[in-house]
Amino acid sequence: MKSAILSASAVAFVLGLAVPASAAGLCQGYGPQTPRDIANTDGTNARSWSIAPSTTRMNLCNIHTHTNAEHKGPGFSVSAGPSTYGGWKCQGSESLTEAELAIPAGFDTKAAHVKPGDTIEVHWVHSSCDVTPGAGLGSCLSEACANPELRVEAQVFLVVNDPNALDFAEFAYDGNVVDGLHQAKSLPTGTGEPVVFLGSTTGPSYTQETCSPLQVTWSVRPQCAKLDINSLADWFTGGNVFEEAKSHGVRQIVTALELLSPIN
Repeated sequence: MKSAILSASAVAFVLGLAVPASAAGLCQGYGPQTPRDIANTDGTNARSWSIAPSTTRMNLCNIHTHTNAEHKGPGFSVSAGPSTYGGWKCQGSESLTEAELAIPAGFDTKAAHVKPGDTIEVHWVHSSCDVTPGAGLGSCLSEACANPELRVEAQVFLVVNDPNALDFAEFAYDGNVVDGLHQAKSLPTGTGEPVVFLGSTTGPSYTQETCSPLQVTWSVRPQCAKLDINSLADWFTGGNVFEEAKSHGVRQIVTALELLSPIN
């Protein structure tokens, strides 16, 4: 991709670079940031843009996971600490059975950065660009579409060793095209009405002092669901088009009202 034709913000996005904050501490001049406590609707960031279209009118461009939840919500408000793999855990994560916590044979939990009993947050990233799903968030834009509308559908899962739990394959891509648009085979339901708000990209390279410049519409479901780790392991090891083989770290929640959008 030729960065010469991209805006500075788009170049930073494609390369995974963080944009330095001002000397004042909090980022200055940026739009609302993510992740956040979705139960708190307050925010004073004045930058705004239109809510992105529904996923059925956009291309799925990337799927990835984070250990633990980046957002805090009604169903995932147990602190996992401030580390790279900190964030938030699902309620009920401390009361799993021995069978649910058993590690599948041959699954390298250290390499995957996830094990039974962990919480993960899954992001289905969608773009208004005419793009094909691929590795990294750079797959969500192109030389002809450097400033796309972006929408992320998010679901937090409690990972367990249980074939009766949800199967990650149900939510994968596997070349699924509907009406000419790349789509996940399905998105999770039954975990509450998604909380929709304006924010940014996430990940451990960003903080309240080092902000993300990208404009994203978020749709975060407020409750956890149990996910079978065997199905997640199959996705990691089965050669998915996103080249995802492990779960990523988290960005700690943004609490400064100046960096949050109001939730209507």
